[in-house]
Amino acid sequence: MAQTATKVLTAHVPRSLADKVDLMAERLERSRGWIMKQALSAWLDQEEERERLTQEALADVDGGRVIDHQAVQAWADSLNTDEPLPVPHGWN
Repeated sequence: MAQTATKVLTAHVPRSLADKVDLMAERLERSRGWIMKQALSAWLDQEEERERLTQEALADVDGGRVIDHQAVQAWADSLNTDEPLPVPHGWN
């Protein structure tokens, strides 16, 4: 099986965070490095998804696919009433 190339990354973290990593590694019977790789991979996946969603939203704005702010505000304000408004739909 081929070895994957690796690179060492170093970061200074608060001791309390390092202690939590150590506790999790012990609980899961995994190495500290394994925990750090899992955490970093999950964070990168989250940030990539956030970027994708941001670009999608910006494309909607550029394409005029937006809902009027006043309509959204009126809907939100109505949620605490006995007769909430329907969710606003459609593009301006």
